[in-house]
Amino acid sequence: MMSDFILIVAVVVVAAFFWQLRQMAEISRRYAEKSCAGQKVQLLAIAMESAKPSIGGTTGLCWRAKFMFEFSTDGINQYRGHINMHGKKIEKINWPIFPEPEWMDAPMAKGKFGGCGGASSCNSGKCR
Repeated sequence: MMSDFILIVAVVVVAAFFWQLRQMAEISRRYAEKSCAGQKVQLLAIAMESAKPSIGGTTGLCWRAKFMFEFSTDGINQYRGHINMHGKKIEKINWPIFPEPEWMDAPMAKGKFGGCGGASSCNSGKCR
């Protein structure tokens, strides 16, 4: 009887920590999208690099996670930045040194791989 209770509590705790990691991943993705739009670069991917249990945050026990995001300034070169989170709060974002974007359609591209997929003005003539 007691072992069943302990097993159920353990499953609930594991599920709660998993749910918190998923929420952190969504928060970091939204933050990376906004930051990349502000820098006028194209977000390519975001992934969790590491996560460690920590004390603090809003619930007492939380995660300290590091996310890596990749972005491009010209559609050819890609760069990596990092987002550090503690709980559901973003502590800092680290940008690498990268050149200013030279093409105008990169931040406005709506296609999965960039280019002229959803841009309203394309000067290359390949869009239509």
